[in-house]
Amino acid sequence: MTDSVLRTVVRRETHSPRTGAMLIVVVLLVLAVVYAAVEIVLSLLGRPPLLVAPGPSADAVASLPTAVAPAALIAAGVALAVLGLIVLILAVAPGRLSKHEMTWGDRAVVVDNGVVASALAQHLSVESGIARENVVVGVAHRWVDVTVRPPLGIPVDKDRLQQIVDDEVASYRLAPSVRTRVRIERALDTAKEENR
Repeated sequence: MTDSVLRTVVRRETHSPRTGAMLIVVVLLVLAVVYAAVEIVLSLLGRPPLLVAPGPSADAVASLPTAVAPAALIAAGVALAVLGLIVLILAVAPGRLSKHEMTWGDRAVVVDNGVVASALAQHLSVESGIARENVVVGVAHRWVDVTVRPPLGIPVDKDRLQQIVDDEVASYRLAPSVRTRVRIERALDTAKEENR
């Protein structure tokens, strides 16, 4: 496979399409157009409107600047601008799946964040001697959060655990790169929080 094909495949596997957001916007626009067409046809046939007749609604829009307080118009304009900005960002920004690209030799492999978390937790457990069930790892798009809950009376060197985690994550060569954070939670601290 060429590099460009490989990059395309990796991008498709790590980013979600925006079809859902686009479909919702298109359906809403189609419904608005159908509603307007029905109101116009009812008006032409001399029937009562479903909600608002086209003539009076056009007159109401035309008289809006004089009928409504300027502060309300500004607030409505800002709200519409924010809604438009959100829709634009949804349309343009890529969605993210819970996956990372991992460089493996001269190849790229797409790996689920859960697999990275499980492998890292197992490695930390083996290297530190802390039971696997006392190591919790969460992997997000830019962060790896490690929580270690050692049993009472077991000394833990946080700097050593941080170094183990940093070295292991560096060996994965994830893209996009992630930062790591290691926290130590004692059983006594957890019990205090549960009693509150």
